[in-house]
Amino acid sequence: MELQNTVKEALNALYHHPDDTLRMQADRWLQDFQRTLDAWQVADNLLHDATSNLETLIFCSQTLRSKVQRDFEELPSEAFRPLRDSLNISIAVAALAVYVPAEDWGDGGIVNWLRDEMNSHPEYIPGFLELLTVLPEEVYNYKIAARPERRRQFEKELTSQMEVALSILTACLSINELKEQVLEAFASWLRLKHGIPGSVLASHPLVLTALSSLNSEPLSEASVNVISELIHYTAVGSSGVVAVQMPLIQVLVRQVMSLKALLKDSSKDEEDVKAIARLFADMGDSYVKLIATGSDESMIIVNALLEVASHPENYIASMTFNFWHSLQGILTKRDTSLPFGNEASIEAERKRRQGAFVPSYESLVSLVSFRVEYPQDYLDLSHEDRREFEQTRYAVADVLTDAASVLGGDATLQILYKKLLEAVARCGNGENNEWRPVEAALFCIQAISNYVSVVEAEVMPQVMGLLPKLPQQPQLLQTVCLTIGVYSKWLDSASIGPAILPSLIDILMSGMGTSEDSAAAAALAFRHICDDCRKKLCGCIDGLFHIYHRAVSGESSFKVAAEDSLHLVEALSMVITELPPDNAKRALEALCLPVVTPLQEAVSQGPEILNKKPARELTVHIDRFAYIFRYVNHPEAVADAIHRLWPIFKAIFDLRAWDMRTMESLCRACKYAVRTSGRFMGITIGAMLEEIQGLYKQHHQSCFLYLSSEVIKIFGSDPSCANYLKILIESLFIHTTRLLTNIQEFTARPDVADDCFLLASRCIRYCPQLFIPSEVFQPLVDCSMIGITVQHRQASNSILTFLSDVFDLANSSMGEQYLPIRDSVIIPRGPSITRILIASLTGALPRSRLEPVTYTVLTLTRAYRARAVEWAKESVSLIPLTAVTEVERSRFLKALSDAASGFDINSLTVAIEEMADVCRRNRTVQEIVQGALRPLELNLTPVYRRLVSDKKGPF
Repeated sequence: MELQNTVKEALNALYHHPDDTLRMQADRWLQDFQRTLDAWQVADNLLHDATSNLETLIFCSQTLRSKVQRDFEELPSEAFRPLRDSLNISIAVAALAVYVPAEDWGDGGIVNWLRDEMNSHPEYIPGFLELLTVLPEEVYNYKIAARPERRRQFEKELTSQMEVALSILTACLSINELKEQVLEAFASWLRLKHGIPGSVLASHPLVLTALSSLNSEPLSEASVNVISELIHYTAVGSSGVVAVQMPLIQVLVRQVMSLKALLKDSSKDEEDVKAIARLFADMGDSYVKLIATGSDESMIIVNALLEVASHPENYIASMTFNFWHSLQGILTKRDTSLPFGNEASIEAERKRRQGAFVPSYESLVSLVSFRVEYPQDYLDLSHEDRREFEQTRYAVADVLTDAASVLGGDATLQILYKKLLEAVARCGNGENNEWRPVEAALFCIQAISNYVSVVEAEVMPQVMGLLPKLPQQPQLLQTVCLTIGVYSKWLDSASIGPAILPSLIDILMSGMGTSEDSAAAAALAFRHICDDCRKKLCGCIDGLFHIYHRAVSGESSFKVAAEDSLHLVEALSMVITELPPDNAKRALEALCLPVVTPLQEAVSQGPEILNKKPARELTVHIDRFAYIFRYVNHPEAVADAIHRLWPIFKAIFDLRAWDMRTMESLCRACKYAVRTSGRFMGITIGAMLEEIQGLYKQHHQSCFLYLSSEVIKIFGSDPSCANYLKILIESLFIHTTRLLTNIQEFTARPDVADDCFLLASRCIRYCPQLFIPSEVFQPLVDCSMIGITVQHRQASNSILTFLSDVFDLANSSMGEQYLPIRDSVIIPRGPSITRILIASLTGALPRSRLEPVTYTVLTLTRAYRARAVEWAKESVSLIPLTAVTEVERSRFLKALSDAASGFDINSLTVAIEEMADVCRRNRTVQEIVQGALRPLELNLTPVYRRLVSDKKGPF
């Protein structure tokens, strides 16, 4: 009684106390109370207490439902019947049914029990109908902590009771005020894979009621839900399904098509039109394979879907977009399964079908293109409304590409060009806001660029000729610039390309000086043109440099942001790549000059000033070097440039090693220099590695590890580099293992852990001869065991990838000869590694990490076969039977054993997912499992301590 009063007092404080702190304390206490064993009895008592107010009743009902969902296993099996009677018509009974086998409900399971209860208590029929609605939904409710096997059994039980459920619902149709509720319950049951033939459902009273109620105002929503579920149920996946479901499909199509006129009925409100449009869209999506045959009947459906696509409201029209995408996928793929004999017949049929839909896709292009036009009040729109408009434009662009894949890009371009000409004509007549239709047409032309052939010579020259004549309104200019950029390949191939390129580059320069958005578009377009037309532009490199200097100097009228200026750096770098070596070297010097000058000035100001500079003042220039080194594909020239720049880089390394942002930027630039220059770097690479090796010990910047990974990839297999690479990796790994000595350190330094184990994986792949026999291999394996359960996703994945690479060593280049060394390290730690991995599967890591952990378990099993299965058996045997039954253990170990023998690997993934579900089904079980496996207590094994104590030298 005292606890019941405390619950009431806490609820009163939660809802009515003026002090926020006390309300928060009450909320925390109530949440903790809900997890206790006492919550069952207290909630039940308060539900039957006449003095309980509404707040108490709601809280206790929610508590019991949550307890049934999560903690049903806390109760003894004999508690089921009194609990069922106590809950009675509470929807918590539905959750209860997921746990309790059909035989415990009496003859025929919960549905028959429900029917008997409804007969005995007709006054509670609305409540029982609500329960009947919720019941099939609980099959997919994973908040309920049922075991996977029981959940599958529950679905089978409900499916077997489908006819009984429908008979109950049919009987309730006689109560007029319950029809809507009956139809909602019917829709819920239809979501189960029940297997009732379409011929039976086509004449079923529930189906006929739903069809006849589509025009009935109070029942329309419930009817739409039923018809929608029926359409999904009859979705065409194979010819066998068509034959079985065709009687129902015909009934549904006939009834839905009768609603077509309502799409344009002005007396219908928007929600009604939306519901009708949803049915047409569902019909298109579900029957797209039938529609793709191009029969007369299917074209009637297509015309209706075009009507939906023409609706002025974007969110209604967009309901059909998925259908047009699916249809074009069927029409354009080469389907050899078509039953039309030889390949020539199949190709002829494919072309016939495609041709049948040409008029539909031509209409679609016209119907959607206007939707991308900027609204007149665009500048006054909220952030959310602007984002919605942008999303609409992206969606329309996707539809246009779908149309272009059927019609062909050149044919689609013809349609859009006519719209552009109409818009330009209106623009010339001086109509208000005349730029918007022009911009919309250009946006659509831009969207289909990948489908327009590079030899198109009828429309594209006209389009490009129009661009310099258009008004330079900022949003229109932005789209003009983007259009120039996406047709860069056409410009390279077109005979008029060289003649019109100068005028187009002038437009881009205007874009760079008009607004930030147009400048960003112009910079991107400039990069595309320099990429695809680089050979044509080699002769005008001085003009390109003029644009580049204006953009990166920050002193001109250009509005190019620092991030967008990288497009210009990349653009010039790609043109320089096409120059002969001597010319390229001089051009590279010119490219570097405006970038290196501000860095030289910063370094020359002395350490004190350099240390105080914001990172951004340095990284904006260093990032440009990264792009130069990445895209100027002249290895010797880049190697020479990095050699000359090294004193400046070294000064920044030495003075700013504490600054993570600057170091990340500088390491990225060095990484691309290494990647491009390779072995031409000569002595510079040695100086660079010596620098980062020393700085890492002082400042622990993870980017030093990241840069080392690139070095290992390029130089790892070079015997002449073996000595200094061996010193490098041993130095880096020794220091890292001293940093990461417990899970708290992994959590505090996830970037270090991530890059450390990425580097280790690189070593396994590129220089196992240096890494596996080294003194750091064993400590790094021990370090990985400590960090497997770190919650940081990338760090955890890198550790798991490293272990997988270790286990898969036999499959790597030169790896097989090092298996004895690997085994001497892994086998003594095998039981602990396996236990930590199983703990990770069962709750130590989030469920989203199952895939990488599963793969690591698989590689361990493939490497150590029966031994790995024994390790897993030892680990699983630690979990109490209250959490995992003997059957569940056996199923998991059997799948593991099959994988070890080289059989069905897919079954292991299923078994692991099931074991994960079992062990994570609620917090209590998860705590029991983790308490039994204790992964964090296995990090420093006796083997590890002995090996460390026996080591000589720095360890």
